[in-house]
Amino acid sequence: MTVETEAKLVERLAGHRRRFDALFARYFDSLAGRPLGRGSFVPEALKTVRDMSLNGGKRLRVALVHEAARLVTPQPVPGLDEAAISIELLQTHGLIHDDIIDDSPVRRGAPSVYYGYRRRFPDRERTALGLAILAGDLAAFLSVRVLLDAPVPGELRQAMAAAQARAGADTVLGQFLDLERDFGAVPDRQALDLVSEYKSARYSVLAPMELGLLAAGADPARHGEELARYARLVGVSGQMHDDRLDLFGDADTVGKPVGSDLREGRRSYAVCAILDATSGAERDWVESVLAAPDCPPETVARMRDIARRHGVDERLDAEIRRAAEAASQVAARWRGRWRDDAVDFFEGLPLWGTRHRPTAPGVAHGGV
Repeated sequence: MTVETEAKLVERLAGHRRRFDALFARYFDSLAGRPLGRGSFVPEALKTVRDMSLNGGKRLRVALVHEAARLVTPQPVPGLDEAAISIELLQTHGLIHDDIIDDSPVRRGAPSVYYGYRRRFPDRERTALGLAILAGDLAAFLSVRVLLDAPVPGELRQAMAAAQARAGADTVLGQFLDLERDFGAVPDRQALDLVSEYKSARYSVLAPMELGLLAAGADPARHGEELARYARLVGVSGQMHDDRLDLFGDADTVGKPVGSDLREGRRSYAVCAILDATSGAERDWVESVLAAPDCPPETVARMRDIARRHGVDERLDAEIRRAAEAASQVAARWRGRWRDDAVDFFEGLPLWGTRHRPTAPGVAHGGV
């Protein structure tokens, strides 16, 4: 990627983010003005969803929605704003529920929704859990409703809502696969990639592209296989990068304490690479860390040293770049069918992401 191409990509990403953040805030303002019944829990939940939604994030999904439409036309396209809001609300849902599953106290440098409610109700843990679950559910259902309220023909509303519902269901399936991955034998690369595809790529990359193409009048199903391949490769590259950050990054960069995969016994790309690289007493020690309910910072530091000694960091870097290059090659084949300036964006994005990976963008610590 040339310096000029990268500068254009960064400028477009920044433009999408600036415009969307203002739009997202107005959307939540409109919800606050609606009658919501008596009591304080619902307004508090809406504020919680709003705060989580507006607190950070690079808005890559938003950019994917708009740039997918630009593959077809440079003209303004009705329904894109609602599609972008919808995909970001689904992201909020995923973050809230994932922090409950992982018992994570921090998200994007602030208390997670679950821990925020635990502070609010220190003597009512079940109430705190219930409210956190409901806040995540609220975000998920709002993500569908905003599409059904979009100012576009009814047939298009239904098609966009169906695409979003599929993405939401796939994400939940990915959560199941993610939890099951940590039982039994060490998962192979195919199993790890399947988790990344369902838990992250399908809603973080494929769904935004489908929504943008639908709004612009194109039929994503005609190009389903190559869109899915592009999404899968971008998702795998992104998840591997996030797994790498969890071990080799720092809390300020990641936005939450590093080593969460080790503490949860999660067999991530990085953890599996360490298991593959070690043997004997060293491998036994790694397994003992994964079997423990928690590990202190010094244990994370020792694991990091072992990984570096075996070249795990370099191996992950090479795999991340391979997946990103493959995704770029998929997008490059779109020239002649779709508009070149938008193809440039999709071709350059995966490689740019290997150097400028945003933190905490996807469900848990995965996704785009």
